[in-house]
Amino acid sequence: MSTWPSPSVSTPVDAVVDLPGSKSITNRALILAALADGPSQITGTLRSRDTDLMLDALAAMGVGISPAPDDPTTVDVTPAPLHGGRIDCGLAGTVMRFLPAVGALAAGDVEFDGDEQARSRPLHTVLDALRDLGASIDGSSLPFTVHGTGALAGGPVTVDASASSQFVSGLLLSAARFTDGVTITHDGPPVPSMPHIEMTVDMLREAGAAVSFDGASWTVAPGPIRAVDWAIEPDLSNAAAFLAAAAATGGRVSVPRWPTATTQPGAEITTILELMGATAARSDDGLLTVTGPDRLRAIDIDLHDVGELTPTVAALAALADGASTLRGIAHLRGHETDRLAALATEINRLGGDVTETDDGLRIVGVPLRAGVWHTYADHRMATAGSLLGLVVPGVEIENVATTSKTLPDFVSMWETMAGSAS
Repeated sequence: MSTWPSPSVSTPVDAVVDLPGSKSITNRALILAALADGPSQITGTLRSRDTDLMLDALAAMGVGISPAPDDPTTVDVTPAPLHGGRIDCGLAGTVMRFLPAVGALAAGDVEFDGDEQARSRPLHTVLDALRDLGASIDGSSLPFTVHGTGALAGGPVTVDASASSQFVSGLLLSAARFTDGVTITHDGPPVPSMPHIEMTVDMLREAGAAVSFDGASWTVAPGPIRAVDWAIEPDLSNAAAFLAAAAATGGRVSVPRWPTATTQPGAEITTILELMGATAARSDDGLLTVTGPDRLRAIDIDLHDVGELTPTVAALAALADGASTLRGIAHLRGHETDRLAALATEINRLGGDVTETDDGLRIVGVPLRAGVWHTYADHRMATAGSLLGLVVPGVEIENVATTSKTLPDFVSMWETMAGSAS
């Protein structure tokens, strides 16, 4: 088993960390550009495994994808008639849940598969919805095949999106190209990660689509998608672990280009860190700085809308004084891995005190010890383990390379930050 010795520090970190673009915005922008009425240029494109899988998938269906020779983060996207092809989803939820609707607009069969771990991820919600809208699809999980006919009728559809907001976004992104558009009604427990749907709606509107939400249903009118030159914001979810390092060590970490307003759920990390005793301030030039406290406070918080921050918050809670409760995150059992079980198992493996609840975790801060932290091929698990390793000597991360899913340079960035400890 290959492991990476997570660097630990005995003094506070003091670093500036420049993050690459947002995966969530990048992959939405790529789809909208592929379906647009003319060519687009995307600058600040995240180049990671998940986004490269999206680039390759769109190219496989006929879209012109041209990264700049001297800057792979600048990508020209030229729409073209979509045709059949083979799509490797890897472990990317945005690929396996956003592209089936695009595949239904292709002329030909689009075959989807991915990593072994991805074959257990729930997909039937979006695939059944596409069937209700007129698509022909074989299978309800990876591998599956969309028999594209070049068009999709669209219309009204009811889904239970309580397992993932991606089911709604995956339908919305292509809906303007459906013959009758779409009206999506959610029927079930509350949809998690609603800010991600708001991100989708905002980007659709920027591309000229007519989108409305009445509190129960989303409607997209049929019509063209306007070509937009997209500039991608830094990935604020990837920033979370680095900012949390300031909180964990009583140090200071700054992130440039922090937006004044954003639909990225990762922006909520600053509020959470402040609740745990840190301070956060953004300068006029966009530099966001978090300064850690002498001791972390325990927290009782509902993370339903920002579930992707759970591994980072859980790691901090394991280092905090007192008992923390993380609620509203039962849907994390269907992510890259069962994140609740994985977090409980791995923190407890290091001597922690974590119990699963029906919809979250109860974490008591106790002294932790050295050990191997397993990642379950989940990038957020890898960064959470690295955060603990920063203050617990002797933590080794199994398969830290899984961070390439969204942050290919994580190891060097983390080691540089750790080296800033004074």
